[in-house]
Amino acid sequence: MIGGKRGVRSRHIGSHPEGWARYDTVQKHTREYTLQRRVAPGPSFRMGKTAAAFLLLLSALPPVRLFAQGDLDRLALRFASMTAVTGLEQAMVDSLRALFPGSTRDHVGNVTLTLGQGSPKRLFTCPLDEVGYVVGNILPDGFLLLRRVGGTGRTASPLFDQQLEGHRVTVFGARGAVPGVVAVKSTHLTRGRSAPGTPDPVFTVDNAYVDVGATSAAEAQGLGIAVLAPVSLAKRPQLYGERLLAAPVAGRRAACAALAAAVQAKPKVKGTVVVAFTVQSLYTSNAGLASVKALLGPFDDIKTAALPARYADTAVETVALADADRLVREILQWMEGR
Repeated sequence: MIGGKRGVRSRHIGSHPEGWARYDTVQKHTREYTLQRRVAPGPSFRMGKTAAAFLLLLSALPPVRLFAQGDLDRLALRFASMTAVTGLEQAMVDSLRALFPGSTRDHVGNVTLTLGQGSPKRLFTCPLDEVGYVVGNILPDGFLLLRRVGGTGRTASPLFDQQLEGHRVTVFGARGAVPGVVAVKSTHLTRGRSAPGTPDPVFTVDNAYVDVGATSAAEAQGLGIAVLAPVSLAKRPQLYGERLLAAPVAGRRAACAALAAAVQAKPKVKGTVVVAFTVQSLYTSNAGLASVKALLGPFDDIKTAALPARYADTAVETVALADADRLVREILQWMEGR
């Protein structure tokens, strides 16, 4: 007998087809990260003729836009905590619009911001969306079934779906985020079903039964969950080592954070620069970018923010924020025509 959250009544785990066991869905609160910076007092000095001449030389050089490392780290953590399943990016889009006053949202869902004016007219983009899941069905006993969204032809490894088994997920219902967990098969109820020496079947998304603590379809719907609600692995980004960030799609999120940091540095752009955080990039048509080109183009040059990542397409995809620092500087140089 296993109990769950939200007043779930105890019941036999054998009541579910294929012997899937219900687990407690208690979800830990998202960890809050506080980045502390220590500033050591520097030595005092008198400015001599050589120093004065050096400062005069620096003042004649093109201005360098500054950004705070701590700000970039906070943006990367904030973005890595968000979910934007392909075609269902609205929540992250709303957050970006709040971050950038004066930005607009087009009919597809892209967030765009125009800097400067005149020629040349250039575009810098960053894709927001990620491969994820949606609710495919709500079973009479309250379990949710899933379907994968995005990444056709890109996510061939069966390990991508296997990351779900036994792990916490978040279901984004109409009433807010609902914590859940993907059940695992009961060892006791499935033992002996396969022929001796036969390996267990590989877990796929079709085997995923999501428990949100509901004991009926009506109870699940009462939580605001409906078919096609977005679902993702619970986002718990981790900073470790020398400013390494681990999280699902950490590479994309840190790249978008670098573009956001560059915009917040208020660069003196050369001509017109359109900044676009695009959606639906993982569909074959790349509908988001196509919409920006059609509505705001033509452009003399187009760049896309990207960063190298280790352990790509896993729950611990890792990106070095030092690489994001360099990307910010490269974006600023490009925007200012340097």
